[in-house]
Amino acid sequence: MTHLGAVPPSAETLSFAAQAREAHWNLSRADLVAWSLRLNEGELSAHGALVARTGEFTGRSPKDKFTVRDALTESKVDWGTVNQAMSPEHYEKLEALMEAGAADQRLFVQDLTAGADEGLQIGVRVVTAYAWHNLFAQNMFLRPSPQTRESFVPDWTVIDLPDVTAEPSAHGTASGTFIVVNFSKRTVLIGGTQYAGEIKKSIFGVLNFLLPETGDLPMHCSANVGPAGDVALFFGLSGTGKTTLSADPERALIGDDEHGWGPNGIFNFEGGCYAKAINLTAKAEPQIYAASNRFGALLENVVLDPMTSEPDFTDVSLTENTRSSYPIDFIPGHVKTGQGRNPRAVIMLTADAYGVMPPLARLSTDQAMYHFLSGYTAKVAGTERGMGNEPQATFSTCFGAPFMPRQPSEYADLLRQKVEATGAECWLVNTGWTGGKFGTGRRIPLEATRAMISAILSGAFREIEFRKDSYFGLMVPEACPSVPADLLTPSSTWQKLSEYEDTADDLAQRFASNFERFVDTVPQSVVESGIRPRV
Repeated sequence: MTHLGAVPPSAETLSFAAQAREAHWNLSRADLVAWSLRLNEGELSAHGALVARTGEFTGRSPKDKFTVRDALTESKVDWGTVNQAMSPEHYEKLEALMEAGAADQRLFVQDLTAGADEGLQIGVRVVTAYAWHNLFAQNMFLRPSPQTRESFVPDWTVIDLPDVTAEPSAHGTASGTFIVVNFSKRTVLIGGTQYAGEIKKSIFGVLNFLLPETGDLPMHCSANVGPAGDVALFFGLSGTGKTTLSADPERALIGDDEHGWGPNGIFNFEGGCYAKAINLTAKAEPQIYAASNRFGALLENVVLDPMTSEPDFTDVSLTENTRSSYPIDFIPGHVKTGQGRNPRAVIMLTADAYGVMPPLARLSTDQAMYHFLSGYTAKVAGTERGMGNEPQATFSTCFGAPFMPRQPSEYADLLRQKVEATGAECWLVNTGWTGGKFGTGRRIPLEATRAMISAILSGAFREIEFRKDSYFGLMVPEACPSVPADLLTPSSTWQKLSEYEDTADDLAQRFASNFERFVDTVPQSVVESGIRPRV
């Protein structure tokens, strides 16, 4: 194999690709774009962003994700339908398949890191068959200096060969597609899918396994910081507003999706953003819009006007899960270190498809654990393979169950420890529907949600009375600056109170039924703080 580009001394460790034709190491953004165009992997928008299509897979494939079950992981992983097990024997066969798939191929390699806190950082080598996937990795992970790369030795290696497909009977997979994490070999194998998000989420899962070993909390959240150094965290699943709400012109962005809470405070896992691009406008999300419309940005499954090459962010003909990947330094005023103090506000976002939960509530520590473990939201169409066109109510533990390999109570216990040690305030913010269920109600206006977040961060609620909601037991404010009073009381936005009550009772029962699996693993005070149906 011929090695080209900025080749580190550790290049020879790339043994699996010994039969590859050539490997292009650590190419620049411009070179990767040039290769992508040369190989017909994508095209440029009118503003210079590279636009690529992911083919059949326009979202993650959770049913095709596996972890190798061996002595290292046997007792530490929460095995089941989310964390599916693969035998070491099947992994060895899959590894051989990848080696054969790399033969005589042109590969692209980036040496990167994950984790802005150097004491908790891991080195990640990303090997891809597609140039645009290498650009994605360069955008999304942290980029070492040229000097650091000279001595770079990877802790983990991600190998992404989309054109390699598995045989389930031979390789122990569910289909031809596979995303397999091997903690003993510190390797991730990805095949059968062109969806680039699998690259970043696989390393997210790795860090979610590693960090609790040292008492550090990995989180599926965004984070920003105010002029006074006050940090806010935004937990939530895809489509709940993590990226949108953390991109605030009045505050500096630490990161939009994946963070850790360590001894030095908050730190970003990544060096880029992966924003949903559906209906993106300059008016509603000026920072994300600007970052998505420039050279170096990568647009996934965004349709271009055939005459002007202008991106049409309203076009859902390929998928509703259109995405924009860009380096975080495309966001003005981002935090260059990727780190911040211990948070003052921990905000849990939910998109309530039933339209009955209050848009804002203050949480006790017990309630924070309850809602963290519940992870209630609505799945947004297109973010996962097999979803329909409408949101579906779901409970995703820790607001990121697909990415959490360990027992949920481990993460919840760490959250309690961090909140109690730092005095962080916890909040529940509903960015979903009001005035009715999805289909009859309306989405809570973004400007109203922003006003609530602003009030939280400014301390405005310290001067406002709170009352206990009679349906969910949540403490809700009597008022909020710049927010209509009736919006704070969901029952008043429905035409028929009886319909609201029936729907609220139904959702409360869902909460209670879901939490039954945690009753024996958390303190009784957490159970008692939770949502229960009215008698």
